[in-house]
Amino acid sequence: MKILVVADVHANWAALSAIQESFDACLMLGDLVDYGTDPQTCIDWSRQHATAAVRGNHDHAVAQRVAVREGGGFRRLARATRSLHWDVLDSSRMRYLARLPVTQHVPLGGHRFFLVHATPRDPLDEYLGVDPPIWEERVREIEADFICVGHTHQQFHIEVGGKQIINPGSVGQPRDGDPRAAYAVIEDGQVSLRRVEYDIDAAVRQMRGTGVEPWVVELSETLLRRGGLTREEMDAFL
Repeated sequence: MKILVVADVHANWAALSAIQESFDACLMLGDLVDYGTDPQTCIDWSRQHATAAVRGNHDHAVAQRVAVREGGGFRRLARATRSLHWDVLDSSRMRYLARLPVTQHVPLGGHRFFLVHATPRDPLDEYLGVDPPIWEERVREIEADFICVGHTHQQFHIEVGGKQIINPGSVGQPRDGDPRAAYAVIEDGQVSLRRVEYDIDAAVRQMRGTGVEPWVVELSETLLRRGGLTREEMDAFL
């Protein structure tokens, strides 16, 4: 069985559509929206193809109409695109985001999967990278063979306590210095972290066509082409 694992699409259809893997099942780990400007198509793809999906912090905020707190960097970018989301997303797509579960247990291909956007302790917000001792603590009570997470926009695959933890990285806004769309494939229990180039020019053209402010396009293009920016670089840019 071949399982596609994707996370952190962030309304970047050009990146999501570049993933041309065949698959028997798809696991979506949250954050379909914010930062990018093509949320409708990304949500529709998930509705059609995701075998199971969980809610990310940005999905929650968009669906619940949570205003972004004041601040620079990624907060300012989210604030600039979230209002557009509220304008273009119809009630059906908003309901889809609102009804996504926070976690899911999913049996597939003879294995047990646990899906969460961030961590089991804090499903929407805890930011935890490659730290095996802390992950072992977080997943100790989780009955699963594979724990699939997102949120950090960083690919990794580690094993702790006999459980495999997989972060496929970000499809739509990588932050590890590699601008290619990131995802993972699990085939017959074997994990493969993968990347694919996509048409960043198309993503930028689509964003420009929505009428967002020029600084939004400029910052987003820099983020996409460089595969991320540090907080200091974000603050300096703005």
